[in-house]
Amino acid sequence: MSSERCRWVADAIRAIEADFNRSADTHLIRMDMPPAWAGWQLYLKDESIHPTGSLKHRLARSLFLYGLCNGWIGPDTPIIEASSGSTAVSEAYFARLLGLRFIAVMPDSTSREKIAKIEFYGGECRLVEACEINEASIRLARELNGHFMDQFTYAERATDWRGNNNIAESLFSQMAKEPDPHPRWVVVSAGTGGTAATLGRFMRLRCFANCPTSLCVVDPENSVFHEAWRTGDRSLTIDSGSRIEGIGRPRVEPSFIPSVIDRMVSVPDVASMAAIRFLECWLGRKCGGSTGTNLIGSLTLLSEMRHRGEQGSVVTLICDGGERYRDTYYNDAWLAEQSLDIQPWSDALEQWWTTGKWQPPAGLTDSG
Repeated sequence: MSSERCRWVADAIRAIEADFNRSADTHLIRMDMPPAWAGWQLYLKDESIHPTGSLKHRLARSLFLYGLCNGWIGPDTPIIEASSGSTAVSEAYFARLLGLRFIAVMPDSTSREKIAKIEFYGGECRLVEACEINEASIRLARELNGHFMDQFTYAERATDWRGNNNIAESLFSQMAKEPDPHPRWVVVSAGTGGTAATLGRFMRLRCFANCPTSLCVVDPENSVFHEAWRTGDRSLTIDSGSRIEGIGRPRVEPSFIPSVIDRMVSVPDVASMAAIRFLECWLGRKCGGSTGTNLIGSLTLLSEMRHRGEQGSVVTLICDGGERYRDTYYNDAWLAEQSLDIQPWSDALEQWWTTGKWQPPAGLTDSG
């Protein structure tokens, strides 16, 4: 590597680390539980307060540092990513920070709000069919002599799961002074698989000897992760894409590590849609669809704990804000176009709040 390139890489790393120092840690919100639920607690770690508004800000930072330190990214390297939105938004932010061209290859169903956000940070968007985004990204990187970030391969490698203020270390540090510092469950959704891998590994490194925390991963419709975890078959694929942007995949990605997961729950999309509207009333603001998926899994686990008389807490994530989904998830006309009737799940959530009984409609698939 030339001395000029070395200096550029060193400056780029310093710029990314300076951005990290300017960003405070994300908040851990202790939710006000229904009266009947004294002794059981739900916490939401709010990843939407990152500069780019989502959990993927952490991943984008790690992927850029990983690419720089591996010698894959230089001062003239175009950055290409296959993303349904949030990862691309965050990577566009870091590409602009470093003065690099950024191109997001995205499913043609991606919300207009996310496309606008990528463009706000100077990124370019190429829309293709969901099943083609990886191949199209590889071709584009080859044509431009660029670097394909490939979040689905490198998510679990780029993050130092042993510490360094990753999401796991942050979460457990914040829980340390809570009445129940050792949550019974941490619930996350399956996107790249990287967040689950980071949490699962960190919990085994730091927590096994001291607490009984387990990891539950929730998966939406049109995703193969749950079935791959249940059967052990990593060759599974499907032709359709997930409605819940940022999570759910038509193939088993390399970053998905089944052995660190204690339980998986497959959540219907109608449940996720109902959950974010319920959460808007409970929390006072809109959240993205994957947060709804997380909430359904969390309430299922809390209800089981209460039924057994096992008091304790569950922690999950607000993955991103809901402003990006006003034309989709929060739009009744869009729900009708998708044939999503959320009323039965909305009724079940309201019943849970008023009576304390969680009786979800049919549709959950649970593998414990």
